[in-house]
Amino acid sequence: MIEKIEYGDTTFALILRYNHESEGVTFVTSPDNPLQLGILKHCEGHKIKPHIHRNISHTISGTQEILHIEYGKVKATFYEAEGKELGSTILNHGDTILLLSGAHGFEILKDTKIIEVKQGPYYGVEDDKTRLGV
Repeated sequence: MIEKIEYGDTTFALILRYNHESEGVTFVTSPDNPLQLGILKHCEGHKIKPHIHRNISHTISGTQEILHIEYGKVKATFYEAEGKELGSTILNHGDTILLLSGAHGFEILKDTKIIEVKQGPYYGVEDDKTRLGV
């Protein structure tokens, strides 16, 4: 199952729940999104032909990130840029969230391992993030 987290006209996140089923190659993001999230599901014996990705220049504004909950339980809360809380959702083991826009914070509800993927380069907490006063 794929869930959209929306507030007003803005999509804050897409959540790919651990029990989502699809066949072949399915992308949950639009082709113009700066960070693509897809699911590849193939039967035993399937081969993906060897390939190389072309060196194409991309212009990216802003940072998006994908968090995969390897195990544990996390509360994800979404905020306006000014710090007003908009809502929250629970992420469980095996869930994957693509954070598209807006502000967010996390509370670890059980011992958790998260795998994070985002655009780089990464300049460190002080240069990459603006902390909200909440």
